Formats: sequence, structure tokens, C-alpha cells
Amino acid sequence: MMTFGAQSRPTFRLWRPLMRVVIGGGVCALALGASLPSASAFEIFGFKLFGGDDADDAGIVDPLTYSVTLEAPEADADMLAALNGASQLVTEVKRPVSGSLGLLSRARSDRERLVAILYEKARYEGVVDIRIEGRSIDELPPDAQFGGEPIPVSINVNAGPLFKLGQVELKGDAAGLSPTEFGLEQGGDAGSLRILKAERDIVRRLQDDGRPLAKVTGRDVVADHDTTELDVGIDVAAGPVAGYGTTSVSGTETVDRDFTAYMAGLVEGKTYSPAEVDAARERLLGLGVFNNVAVAPAEVLDANGRIPMNVNVTERKLRYYGVGATYSNTEGIGLEGYWGHRNLFGQAEKLRIEGSISGIGDRSGVSKLNYNAGIMFEKPGVIGPASKFYTGLKVVYEHPDAYDRFSTKANAGFAYDLTPAQSVSAELSVDYSRITDAFFRNKQFLIVSTPLQYVFDKRDNKLNPTKGFRLLAFVEPAYDTLNTNAFVKIRGEGSVYQSLDSAGRFVLAGRLAAGSIVGASLDDIPADRRFYSGGGGSVRGYAYQGIGPRLADGTPTGGLSYVEASVEMRYSLTDTIGIVPFVDVGTVSATEYPDFSQIKAGAGIGLRYLTPFGPLRIDGAIPLNKGPGDPDFGIYAGIGQAF
Repeated sequence: MMTFGAQSRPTFRLWRPLMRVVIGGGVCALALGASLPSASAFEIFGFKLFGGDDADDAGIVDPLTYSVTLEAPEADADMLAALNGASQLVTEVKRPVSGSLGLLSRARSDRERLVAILYEKARYEGVVDIRIEGRSIDELPPDAQFGGEPIPVSINVNAGPLFKLGQVELKGDAAGLSPTEFGLEQGGDAGSLRILKAERDIVRRLQDDGRPLAKVTGRDVVADHDTTELDVGIDVAAGPVAGYGTTSVSGTETVDRDFTAYMAGLVEGKTYSPAEVDAARERLLGLGVFNNVAVAPAEVLDANGRIPMNVNVTERKLRYYGVGATYSNTEGIGLEGYWGHRNLFGQAEKLRIEGSISGIGDRSGVSKLNYNAGIMFEKPGVIGPASKFYTGLKVVYEHPDAYDRFSTKANAGFAYDLTPAQSVSAELSVDYSRITDAFFRNKQFLIVSTPLQYVFDKRDNKLNPTKGFRLLAFVEPAYDTLNTNAFVKIRGEGSVYQSLDSAGRFVLAGRLAAGSIVGASLDDIPADRRFYSGGGGSVRGYAYQGIGPRLADGTPTGGLSYVEASVEMRYSLTDTIGIVPFVDVGTVSATEYPDFSQIKAGAGIGLRYLTPFGPLRIDGAIPLNKGPGDPDFGIYAGIGQAF
């Protein structure tokens, strides 16, 4: 039996740097690339649709199968799940190993993994005993041979007592800091991850003062088995305050290297800031041309006492294309296709061409299908690393219940990131449209407008937030040159997210949105610019544009103002599956300000499949105060959370 810890002595020293690498992934519902890998199996959402495991096991020499049992009588459910998840013997039991040597190697690697879990759980007196065919792996020679498949493997984990933190001392340049600020408190959690996190936080605190070379220089950890306490001493060297030196770039192939350094935005001579380094990495990733970006200071200062910065990148494929689909029982099927180039002229210029058709299968028939086509161009870094220029041309021919519209729109604008959380944009837009609605037939409009937008986004995760908030303010002054009407469209939206548990499995999410159009009457505003509500992006349970003022014959007219609110409880059933009950409410008024004369509400439940590119969403909802013409229920599918 292999014991980790010298139990014959009342006090011993142990520590090793621990690192767990967790790799998660998901598969998009449908993805197309320039080429497909030559494999005999296709996998989607973790399920193999055809083909076998032969391709995966092709590199295995002399395949050997085994069976495994893992027992940990003293472990609670959480620890037992962590042990099973860390054990490759358990997680890879269906995959054969390369002969007896492969099984022995996997078993010895497993012991280190399981001990790491014990350390994470503050079990520093634990014992991990792994046996193959009843013999301890410490007794087996390197050339041991096993026969009689499947080979029986047993794992027994004696977790041992739970340790608590004893004396905690910060030394060196960290001596003036309080350990409790970093979660190290006598009698508190003594898990290895807690201590390693505290070390990172201490170094980060010193780096926040402009000291790029701050590091842990010593670690003294003493486990006392008599008291089950872990005494910790951490020695830290702060290093000097320094400004940025030159920024060097490696890994670029088609992207201009000097442009990459420029977009990092680390100004020579400016005092080092880890927050700015993080922002530089996010900005480079946001260019869309890199798969991976690492931004790190050098290990020594240059001759001027500045810290050189190293940027290492790997590039994505230049071109991409794909198709997508949406479905709603109230809106029919939608199909879209797109082609794009991520690096048109070598400085991350983006070109995207897209088209879509929707309303397929809707009761309106083929003559009411909706068509959409557009081309967009974007150039980053035009007036500083935090800026971008964008322009586009879009043609739309659509037939929602409220109107029929043909439109050609051209726009050009600038966007600027004030801070990592705050951004603004301004553009000039010219939109020609011909519209038939409740008031006019084939009325023409030529709208010149200047949309202005401000966003404050403090969500912890843009794709699937568990805490934080997002605020949006939008103002669009507009003038109809053909009909000499001026108006202003104003819209605001806020959403907030709060995890109700430490693991982020229960997240309460809320959204409030409101808008108003001032300066013109309802029939002077183009139908597509009025406010509507209902559908998968607003009040679920109702048809798209199904909420709002109507004529006597039931034809929707849209409104000059609206208010919407939503509440969701997002529960992660597993790491990939989520359940989301929700309630939405909304109202649309024909007046400039909401009169709340008719409020519609819908409720339902959604299913989420979590992937690296965002949750796949299916929502089902019913109208709570169903009116004439409203559907009995609504089903909506798409990518991303509802808000």
C-alpha cells in the first residue's frame, strides 16, 4: 500500500505545485468548413451518429481491456464525484490501453491525480491504494504482464481527516498584507487550490502597483497530524515598479506583426498594469483572427528599467462559411448562409456576406417568404486600438403580420471602447423603403438617421453570465426626406444576473426594456421602425409582433412606445444541460409614452445545451392572458440565452 504522508512523525513538511487541466467542449448543431476531416465517425453533442471507435483507438498497440472499481468509504458525494472524474482508469475504462505497460502507466498516473484531489479537499493524510490483479502497483515490476481480460483493477481511497488552516504568515514584500484578505484565515479552508489562489491574488495585488516581476519566492507548508492543522508560510518578492518596454509579437503568419503590437495598446513608458495586459489580450482575441493569444511580461527589465512585453498568437483560418436554421411554431422555419474573410488586407479587416430566407411553412404561404441579404466590412484600430470603423449594405424584403416592406439600407460608423466594460458607437444611416401597412399602400420613405449607442457591460461571461449586469442606451434622430418628417427613437435596456449558490448552478436573471418614438404621429413613422412585442426575443408565448395596437379587423399597427420585462431562473442540471423556467410581460402603446392599457404575459420553460460558443436554446411558452388571434403556445429555438 502506498501512503502519501509520513504518518510515523507528528509533524512533516509536504508540498508540490499542483495543477489540474480541465478541458471542456461541445459540438455545434451544424458547422461547415472549407474541408472535412477524413474520419469514419461523426460526433454531435457527445453522441456518435455513425462509425465506431476504430479511428480513436488506431494508435493503440497491443490493446488490453480492464475493469475498475473505485471505493472511498470516507468520502462525501462531492469528493467521490471529484475522484471519479479525475481518475483516467474510471473515465477511460471503455478505451483499451497499450498492453500491460500502458495499464501500469495509467494506474501510476492516476495515483497522482487522486492525491491531487485529496489535497484540493484538504485531506493531507489520505492514502491511495491501486491494485492490478490484487497486487499493489508499488509491488509490480516495470515489465509486469497481465492476462485474462478484462484485467481487474481496484482503487481504494482512504481520505483521512479534514485539515484546517493553522498559522498563516506572509513574508518578504507581502509582510504588510493581511492573509485574511486573500481567504487565508486560521481555522478556514486548507485546500491546496485555496492556497494557490491566495498566492496568485497576492502576486496580482503587487502587480496592480506596477510591479511586473512580483512572484512567490518561497512556500513553507507544515501539516500537523495531531491537530489536523496546516501551517502556511508564503514568501513574496515584489520587484521594482516599471513601465512597459517594447512589445514583441510571435506566431503571426498573415496578420501584420506591427499592427498586432499596435492593437495590444501597451504604450511604452506607461506604468505596468495587469488589468491593461488582460484588456490587451481580450482586444486581440476580439479581432477574430487569432485562436489563442498570450500576453506576458519578460522575466527581466531592459536597459531602461522597463519591462518588455511578449505577445504570442496562433492564427485562425482566413475564410469561413456556414449555414444555420431557426424554428418557431408561430413564425415557421428560417434558413441562413454566410461567407466571411477575417483578414482581408492583413490588418484584421473583416468582410462578411450573408443571406437568409424565413417564414418557410408559415400559414401565409410562399408569397410571404422573407428575404434578407447583406454585405459588411469592418476595419479595427482606425483611431486607436480601442476603435473600429464599420460599413454595410443591406437589402430586405419581408412580410410580417404588421406590414410588407422592401428596403435598401447603407450605413457607416465608428465604435469605441471607453473601458473594457463601456463602449459607444455612432453612425450615419440612409434607408430607402417601400411599405404597405395598416395606413398606406406602397408608401415610400427615405430616412437619414444618426444612431447613437452606449453599452455598459459588467457580465462575468458574455455567452452565459452568472453575475453582473448590462445596460444599453440607444438614441436615433431621424429625418424622412421624402415626407419631411423628423422624429427621435429612444430605447433603453438593462439586464442583471445573480448566482444564488457558490457553484453558479442557480442563476436568477432579469431584464427590463423600454422605448419611445417622439416628434411624429404613428402613421408618419415607417412601420418597420415602430415598436412591436412578442416572440422568442421578447414576450414568449405570443407570435412575432403579436403584441400591440391593432385596427378593428385585427391588423397590427405597431406603437410609439413599449415596455418589456422578463425573469428567468437558470438551473444547470449538469455541466452541459440546463433548465430555465421563465415569465415575460410586455405592452405596446400607440402613444409616445406607455399607457399600460393592455399588458400581455407569457410563461414557460426552456432547455439549454451548453457549448463553448454559447447555449443552444429551446423554449416553450403559453400566453397567460390569451386574446383573439393569439396562439395556444409558442416554441422557439436559437443560439444563446434569451437575454
